Amino acid sequence: MPKPKKHVLVCIQARPPGHPRSSCQEKGGGAVYQAFSDEFQKRDLWASGYLLTNTGCMGPCDLGPTVVVYPEGLMYVGVKPEDVPIIIDEHLMFDQPVTRLLAPAAVW
Repeated sequence: MPKPKKHVLVCIQARPPGHPRSSCQEKGGGAVYQAFSDEFQKRDLWASGYLLTNTGCMGPCDLGPTVVVYPEGLMYVGVKPEDVPIIIDEHLMFDQPVTRLLAPAAVW
């Protein structure tokens, strides 16, 4: 497999309801992953050198759902399904991070 242009990792970690750390799944991580998957399919990004992976916990559960994009290693927090096309259009296609969704420096 060739090295991807961008690799998107979406946290779908689940914990029991009411867990003190919460979880990305509880905050909609599964829906965010599905939105990325749908957009990847619709835009044929799989065949264009982009990779999408769901993950377990990446750390800041209270700020989730979290998404990390490599090779830049930028973390987005509080991502909603409606943010997905913007992340793809701006970051994946034109290397312009979506600043309003970037994790605070103290977190990442």
